[in-house]
Amino acid sequence: MNTPEKIILIVDDTPANIQLLSGVLKETYKVKAATSGEKGLKIAGKMPAPDLILLDVMMPEMDGHEVCRRLKNNPATRNIPVIFVTGNISSTAEQQALELGAVTCLGKPIDSGKLLKIVERTLS
Repeated sequence: MNTPEKIILIVDDTPANIQLLSGVLKETYKVKAATSGEKGLKIAGKMPAPDLILLDVMMPEMDGHEVCRRLKNNPATRNIPVIFVTGNISSTAEQQALELGAVTCLGKPIDSGKLLKIVERTLS
């Protein structure tokens, strides 16, 4: 099964979303959080690097698409899988996420069972 040392970074400007995602994941994974894209990039670049990033798309200052672009352009973070978490789960949004290098998109509100399965599959 999953080892507790797997680190998941949640990047979301809404603390309630971070709490919700963290609540689902903290029993199985070590969870780190950032409330902005800039903070998320800083945490992702530090060792130990996260094994997975859950990234909100709509954030002020730097949106999730730009964060993902920067992660994928940085040799130190390009291999960290990214899952977008968004309220806009249109096929266009999903296509854009995949083109940016994300593993998949999850729609809000989050289905905790689906989230756990996708995270587990991504980290295995």
